[in-house]
Amino acid sequence: MRVYSWKPSIIHRVSPSPQERKQSFCNHLGQEPSPEEALEERYILKSIAWPGPPDQLTPTPVEETSDVAHSFFVILPVDGERAPHVGDQLEAKIIISDFNGRPKSYGGDLIIARLHSPELGAAITGKVIDHRNGSYSVIFPLMWEGPIHVEVTLLHTSEAISFLQNLQNSWKDRVSYKSVFRSGSLSETTLCNLCLQATDQPVCDYTDAKTREPWYCYKPKQNLSCDQRIDHSWESHPQNLITQNEAPLFQSGVNFRARIHARGSDSVTVLPKEEDKTLAENIGVKGAPAIISTSGYYLNWSWRLLSGVVIREFNNSTVITQCLKGKRIHVYGDSTARQYYEFLSSSLPEVKNFYFGITRQAGPSMAVDVGNNIVLKYRCHGPPIDWFPMSVNQLHYVANEVDGLLGGSDTVVIISVWAHFPRFPVEVYLRRIRHIRRAVMRLLERAPGTLVVVRSANLRILDQENIPISSDWYSLQQDAVLRAMFRDVKVLLLDALEMAVAHHLPHDLHPQYTIIQNMINTILSHMCPEN
Repeated sequence: MRVYSWKPSIIHRVSPSPQERKQSFCNHLGQEPSPEEALEERYILKSIAWPGPPDQLTPTPVEETSDVAHSFFVILPVDGERAPHVGDQLEAKIIISDFNGRPKSYGGDLIIARLHSPELGAAITGKVIDHRNGSYSVIFPLMWEGPIHVEVTLLHTSEAISFLQNLQNSWKDRVSYKSVFRSGSLSETTLCNLCLQATDQPVCDYTDAKTREPWYCYKPKQNLSCDQRIDHSWESHPQNLITQNEAPLFQSGVNFRARIHARGSDSVTVLPKEEDKTLAENIGVKGAPAIISTSGYYLNWSWRLLSGVVIREFNNSTVITQCLKGKRIHVYGDSTARQYYEFLSSSLPEVKNFYFGITRQAGPSMAVDVGNNIVLKYRCHGPPIDWFPMSVNQLHYVANEVDGLLGGSDTVVIISVWAHFPRFPVEVYLRRIRHIRRAVMRLLERAPGTLVVVRSANLRILDQENIPISSDWYSLQQDAVLRAMFRDVKVLLLDALEMAVAHHLPHDLHPQYTIIQNMINTILSHMCPEN
């Protein structure tokens, strides 16, 4: 049984400052893990190992793969035949069949589920349990009364995931990057990456001196040195990674991002909480874990946490300014982190904005409200990052930036690093997050009053061409790593995944305004909790 928790040895080499190399190096580099970290890495990689089709010499015929038209779910009774109440858990059973209508005998499908009441603006995600025999259970905590509807979606079939796994193992860098080297009128562009193919061309080694994060570029063939690299940008990704043989596994609305319908009703009516029972007595589903953890839910389309602080509504510039007064907010990461910086800076009427990079997208950026002593800063993470030209001087690693912070009760750090990593093996992401975690733990040790916010991944809409590059399955594997790595660290894990999956708005790499507003409310509620 597998509960979806959305939530190799490393080679070390001391390397001097950027210089020529006569051979290429790959991505198994980084700070040496402690024995505990090495054990943790093995445990995490084992815990996210994905079940799939039985081993066979030939691919599974398409007609024997998962098909939502022949699949269904049923809502099971709660504790016998009694009506469900607030505080109970609701279980739905999913049966997956193939295109011939035959029930599948193995698991590994990627399924998401939500429970919602549109008229109440209420919604919550379900936890999916894979029984590895073609059947699945979904568990929902019942948090409000009234009519509720169950919605189940197949994101990827097990056969599609098997293909994506093989692709990840055979194409370890499914995107390429480039840099321009320039001296006077002499200029040349070469390819760069975490790992470069071995050729006769020398390699420039830009491995970070502190984190040991690797980065390499082919040395220009002209009379240009490694020190004359001036920018970094995205180059391309391989085309047609999904051939006509695999295309049938990625049919939108058929077996990719396809709704699984109920056999019978998809809704029930939830009654008020039973007064003579505690919440702990109410919760429980036969054959399932006593409590399946969910971080929160929507009511009136406002996010509420199941435990912890009460989420306040910061719905105007006055209350936002009051909360941020005297604060230093440092935002690090990809464009999903930049959304928070832009939301907060645009909410401050007296702010002055400063942009120091080639583009606003990459930053670094700073917003200052002198009268209220507020400073917001944004900086993108170090490579790999798939943006258009940015100066190499802007390529800073988050771990190093966090190490440079003084910290304290006036300091908030927001980190979102995930969207540019699905193109690489999950070990690359694990290493990056481990370096960031080390820096966060050092910060919290020297300044325990610092609030650190770590944002999870979320789902996104992709066309068939981009699935091999940025599949949600890759992102969810990374997300499981992130949650495991920060589980015992005193940070606020901002559950962007559940907040996006539960909401009725379309999935998007950059969630829409109302979801971002709920995320900001969650962050600010931890900065400025109710008295």
